[in-house]
Amino acid sequence: MTNIRLPLRGLIPFATGSVGMGVWVTVPGLLLLYFLTDVLAVPPLLAGFVLLAPKVVDVILHPWVGRLSDADLARRGHRRRLMLVGCALAVAFAAMFAVPAGLRGAPAGLWVAVAFIAGNLLFAAYQVPYLATPADLSIDYHERTRLMGFRMVVLTVGILLSGVAAPLIAGQDDPTVGGYTRMGLLLGAAMLAAMLVGIAGVRRLTTAAPLTAAPSGGSRHGLLTSLRDRQFRPLVAAYLAMSTTTHLVLAAVPYFAEYELGRPKLTTVLVAAFVAPAILATPVWVVVARRIGKQRGLLLAQAAFVAGSLVLALGATAGLPLIVAAVAVLGIAFAAMQLLPFSMLPDVIAASGPDGTTRAGSYTGVWTATEATGGALGPYVYAAALAVGGFVASEAGEHTAQSPGALAAVRYGFALVPAALMTVAVILQRRYTLDRDN
Repeated sequence: MTNIRLPLRGLIPFATGSVGMGVWVTVPGLLLLYFLTDVLAVPPLLAGFVLLAPKVVDVILHPWVGRLSDADLARRGHRRRLMLVGCALAVAFAAMFAVPAGLRGAPAGLWVAVAFIAGNLLFAAYQVPYLATPADLSIDYHERTRLMGFRMVVLTVGILLSGVAAPLIAGQDDPTVGGYTRMGLLLGAAMLAAMLVGIAGVRRLTTAAPLTAAPSGGSRHGLLTSLRDRQFRPLVAAYLAMSTTTHLVLAAVPYFAEYELGRPKLTTVLVAAFVAPAILATPVWVVVARRIGKQRGLLLAQAAFVAGSLVLALGATAGLPLIVAAVAVLGIAFAAMQLLPFSMLPDVIAASGPDGTTRAGSYTGVWTATEATGGALGPYVYAAALAVGGFVASEAGEHTAQSPGALAAVRYGFALVPAALMTVAVILQRRYTLDRDN
């Protein structure tokens, strides 16, 4: 391992590639559950299942994509071929919101599920080799954090812009299928442009700091190899809990704004309050990681997330300024939970053995499967909370009065459930010990 400092002409394009990934993770996480229940009249439990079922496929497919990525590295000396295939994600994203006229209820849910499955596979084709890049490069522990810091800042800008723009384009006051279709087309085009720039960035980084180990044929047992790793297991388990929690919060924002605060337009305010502080906080977390280590920094962020969630349990009685402040705390913690685990992953790969970097796709395949699973579990858990509370689904243009139980589910599903899930993440994360050796 060398002390190579990566050039900006590679760092910035590489980070730009994450914008497309951010749109895919953020917009469906923020709007898809609401789109199903309040625009397409899909019952909450069925809507949650529509988001969860495709992830069962992901658990199988993502590690397989990881093996393909490792095989590409062995044959071609790079992983970019799969990334080019993954650029078709933009088409799947647009199709997911372009539900044909007349489809409502279960048939509409089926359309969304099929597009979601295709999109998740294409997401893996891009994201798995993309995330393997830091492990492929001949850089050290702190340079990985710097690399992922650039990625996190650009990713957060993409999350902020898409998270604010998507509800506005879709029509947050009076959402329609046509509005969602328009949003899918516009953001899909932006995704494609960003992903192509990201591929150019990967090429430049691998030229500046090429892989030092000779590529092998790749592992045929990638899933088992990674899960046998005693450092990877607690890290990926904790990340599953973190991903589930943050996606739950995103999915709950439109409901909290409309049914708890009584102002649907506050969806964009809360999204901005969640994401904008993360942009400023990311460089701070890079410094924190250098001072106290990535593991301690991550535990600190998880504890802050729990505290902010408990404040939100007060609901509208807390007042809008305190609510926005609590959401900002979640956003600051979110920055660390994107930066630090993603920079710890290549640390684990590098520590797994002298040829660990040539198996990076196997690790990142499991990692992206975990990320995708958390992305589905979060909305599903919130949908289940709504169903338990008796929440009633509706079509676009309808305004259904909700029972006190449903309104309580909207509030506590947004606050207490995330606090409990993040506490589980803290317990799991404490079992990670690799930082003690750095």
